Amino acid sequence: MAFIHMNLISTALMRTVPVNVIIPADKPDFPGIPKRENKPYKTLYLLHGVLGSYVDWVNGTRIQRFAEMNDLVVVMPSGENSFYVDMPNGSDNYGDFIGRELVELTRKIFPLSHKREDTFIGGLSMGGYGAIRNGLKYHDTFGYIAGLSSAMILEKANVADDSSPLFFEKKSFLESVFGDLSKIQDCEINPEWIAGNMKEDGIPFPHMYLACGLDDPLLSPNRKFRDTMRELGVDVTYEEGPGAHEWDFWNRYIKKVLDWLPLDKNSK
Repeated sequence: MAFIHMNLISTALMRTVPVNVIIPADKPDFPGIPKRENKPYKTLYLLHGVLGSYVDWVNGTRIQRFAEMNDLVVVMPSGENSFYVDMPNGSDNYGDFIGRELVELTRKIFPLSHKREDTFIGGLSMGGYGAIRNGLKYHDTFGYIAGLSSAMILEKANVADDSSPLFFEKKSFLESVFGDLSKIQDCEINPEWIAGNMKEDGIPFPHMYLACGLDDPLLSPNRKFRDTMRELGVDVTYEEGPGAHEWDFWNRYIKKVLDWLPLDKNSK
């Protein structure tokens, strides 16, 4: 198992971005264990939450071990507090970076499959929203989307003010990320709007996995989003379980995500 830290120069963001990559390229051959076929790797682009960074998933879960068991490459970029969208001001085009540029760069560097059905995106909280939004927008790239405790906050954002003690609930912060909050329901900021347009245009949806803890304050919006996706015809696998907005929950459920993905199970 190789664990690689990189600094990539991003034209979408106009700066250098740190990225961690797990790649199971150095697994030893032991008697009785099937040898992996020499072919491009399936890849999961895995996004962190608000206040987090590219180190979170490795520090908070056993994703490195899970990736090794499944011969899966995992790419973990730093997304700051961007919600992984193209911000209205400046050069913070995180949606373009995550959905296009990062995939192109990592495919040049590593032996990754270019097939849609082998390319996955997932995340937790803010990263769950980012995975869903960009997985739908860049549906030609990603065949599978996974959102854990996803921050489906757009309805609440539409009525936000600056009275909340939490910076990510303040109207001023949300406007810096999403722009005019009165318009976010009917544009590419809103995953439901993207999915509705995909349905109208007859575009096949990526497969989707959603999960949320029973004590998570985001449980209700995740249930609502699940229902909307199913009404549109998206293939959604949805699970709930004990836990709040916490790493114990995400560690358990990222394993369930990998069990759900179409990985080479016989290579464990």
